Amino acid sequence: MTSIAMSKVSVEEANSFLNGAFDRPDHQAKITIMEPGRAVQRLETREEHLRPGGYISGPTQMAVADSAAYMAVMTLTGIEPMTVTSNLNINFLRPCIGAAVIADARVMKIGKALAVMNVEIKAEGDNRLSSNAVVTYAIPREAIS
Repeated sequence: MTSIAMSKVSVEEANSFLNGAFDRPDHQAKITIMEPGRAVQRLETREEHLRPGGYISGPTQMAVADSAAYMAVMTLTGIEPMTVTSNLNINFLRPCIGAAVIADARVMKIGKALAVMNVEIKAEGDNRLSSNAVVTYAIPREAIS
């Protein structure tokens, strides 16, 4: 009998945690997928997320990349609020234009102290990458077993 790996945090638990930890009007993004080593987040864009021309702003794309990476780590560690960003590098490849932005974060490597994620950012409905981020998180030592 083969065992199917499960995320340590469900979609519902992830959204509940984010809503409680980041109780701000600008935190509207919702986690849609939580799989071991992967989290996908969707943000419906509003006026404050846009640049002239309807482009989804760089800071908005960086925020969803960071948040999706945070949740990707937690698919493997469980909820660890003190897991913190130590580096975020993003490349903007083309304009991100759409009603929503999607960040798909995957853990590339997780160790005792650091986790490194790759995050692909796209406008919803567009298969082309708008930006790509590599995000590193520092993990509390007791989180990794």
